[in-house]
Amino acid sequence: MPQFFSNKKLILLLVGIIFLVALISFTLRDRQSASLPEQFIKDTVGFAQSLVAKPANYITGIFDDINSLLNTYEENKRLKMRLEDFAILQAEVNTLQSENKSLKELVGKEDSLKDFNPLKATVIARNPDQWEEKVILDKGSSHGVELNMAVMTANGLIGKISLVTPFTAEVELLQTNNPNFRVSAMVQGENKDIFGLLEGYDVERNELILKRIDSSLDVKVGEQVVSSGLGGIFPKGILIGEVTEVTTDDFGLTKMAYVKPAADFSMLEDVIIAKRNVVSIDGADGNGTDEDLTNEPIENTDEGEQ
Repeated sequence: MPQFFSNKKLILLLVGIIFLVALISFTLRDRQSASLPEQFIKDTVGFAQSLVAKPANYITGIFDDINSLLNTYEENKRLKMRLEDFAILQAEVNTLQSENKSLKELVGKEDSLKDFNPLKATVIARNPDQWEEKVILDKGSSHGVELNMAVMTANGLIGKISLVTPFTAEVELLQTNNPNFRVSAMVQGENKDIFGLLEGYDVERNELILKRIDSSLDVKVGEQVVSSGLGGIFPKGILIGEVTEVTTDDFGLTKMAYVKPAADFSMLEDVIIAKRNVVSIDGADGNGTDEDLTNEPIENTDEGEQ
């Protein structure tokens, strides 16, 4: 026993263990406040941690900001690319919607074309020397296109075939200044139809000129003008335009009217080429033929189309 107490190291170890156990039990208790030694230690450690943590957090924040900036730049590039793709897609959708609407109108127009065979075509070019007078279509003689066939859009009549190649066709528009280009037309009046001839185009007014109207007949502004079908080229009842003004001709013997075209000649895309099942007798139409003449009789008239 005395030998045990004489071993100082063993005694210090035992005291230390007892103190440590007591300290652990003391710290594990539920307390509302820390002891002074704990406060001192915690404050000292916290101050040292703050000295180290603030610069470290600042540097980490810089790197995070740089990383976020790079990510934002990459995301911005991707979004711009997607926006460009979206713009292209939107343009394609608008084009397809416009074409779909135009084709639906053409289909509806085709259903009402009972006296000729319709052939759909697309405008592919315009003659630079005659931009306002002629257009080129993507259908030719190999598709059954022939000279003098009428051409129209869903809105109305635009002209006739003036030149044919195996795979293309040239259309002379109603707004041509060709003095030999005439269309037999009629004004749909309240009580009766009034006949006349479309001859010429007023460039300043951007309107067609309807001549040779009987001076005794009353033509009113706003009445519609359609093809009469008497010349053998243009089918009957195809809308041409609307009367905007009525006056007398240079000699005062007949009336003439200005007609605003129903079709927009500056925005021609999808068209219909119409082949009449019957044609006029020789002489009534300077460019006509006798093909299919026996299919249906045609009324002989002094008003012709050329």
